[in-house]
Amino acid sequence: MSGPFGATSTTDDVLAGVDLSGKRILVTGASAGLGVETARALAARGAHVVGAARDLAKAERATQAVRDQAAHGGALELVELDLADLASVRACADALLADGKAFDIIITNAGVMATPLGRTADGFEIQFGTNHLGHFVLVNRLAPLLTSGSRLVALSSSGHRFSDVNLDDPNFETTDYTPFGAYGRSKTANALFAVEFDRRHKDRGVRATAIHPGGIHTELGRHMSADDTARMIEQINEANRLSGAAAFEFKTIPQGAATSVWAAAVAKADEVGGRYCEDCHVAETLDGDNPTRGGVRAYAINAENAKALWAKSEELVQERF
Repeated sequence: MSGPFGATSTTDDVLAGVDLSGKRILVTGASAGLGVETARALAARGAHVVGAARDLAKAERATQAVRDQAAHGGALELVELDLADLASVRACADALLADGKAFDIIITNAGVMATPLGRTADGFEIQFGTNHLGHFVLVNRLAPLLTSGSRLVALSSSGHRFSDVNLDDPNFETTDYTPFGAYGRSKTANALFAVEFDRRHKDRGVRATAIHPGGIHTELGRHMSADDTARMIEQINEANRLSGAAAFEFKTIPQGAATSVWAAAVAKADEVGGRYCEDCHVAETLDGDNPTRGGVRAYAINAENAKALWAKSEELVQERF
């Protein structure tokens, strides 16, 4: 275990005494919530943060605190990225590649949750297309900028427990669509992407991990009504009662971003590489009908499942990596 951290630890707790001067870090979704807090905490320790956002004007307004608190040479620059449009993803990646500056860490923080059925610009189901395929193309195109000692931190979620990926019907063309079922598929995909990316790159010293930030009030939940939220919390608490766990409590945004920065800059690479983490530790692997809310389902870190998802993703985006 890398440090005495847990569910209530904040980004400042985790990064206390950590010097990130000279580090260059890409954070997607740097226009609200966890993305802004992640960028702030890293820049405050000296990192040069490249924040990617779909709406640059919104990101400029939201990240003033990042610039205000940047220290020890830390800085923030913003780049445009619409993960729901692969032309935008490729343009963003091409510009960063042309710039030629290496990244020490990439944190794929951006995402959408529980949306109505919709399609990306390329025709993919919007949650799978945005949360997984957009990041799949972006990170793989940027892989040459990751050198030995670099890390990828992919934000997954306990929502992966809603469903495994469905590689026969990834776009809900023949199966019934449910907002949380689709979210679960995309978050399982995020975890599996980290598993396979880690396998492909660890021999050159580049590691990848997936993390669950916890339940946090952010813009991510904008498609959920108050009733939706209440039902979700009741389901969580029912599982907690069955397992003897405490009642659910929302994390603050600094607590929610803590596992991202822990996995990126504090935990040992061999400890978290290819793993799924939560509450600043590697999660227990669960199988069967275990009611515990914590932990990761075995299918979300299964190596063969990860390879199959990678191949299907290449087929869908029509690009091999």
